[in-house]
Amino acid sequence: MARIVANPGILGGKPIVEGTRLSVEHILELLASGMSHEEIIEDYPLLTEESIRAVLGYAAKALRNEIFIPIVSDRDGDS
Repeated sequence: MARIVANPGILGGKPIVEGTRLSVEHILELLASGMSHEEIIEDYPLLTEESIRAVLGYAAKALRNEIFIPIVSDRDGDS
């Protein structure tokens, strides 16, 4: 089972997929840019479908907290 871990010595302690130096943030950005799971796995062979699901699960759990980040609209120059 893929796990999300954090180690202060890897990427400054950002959450990563265990056994890689690939951050949850990076994988989410790839998905948001429109890459399919298959394309991501092709580009990063250490990842699996299970690890991508672990990233999405981690992101979902992270959003359960009470702190919300304001969303900037496209017309403000950011998406």
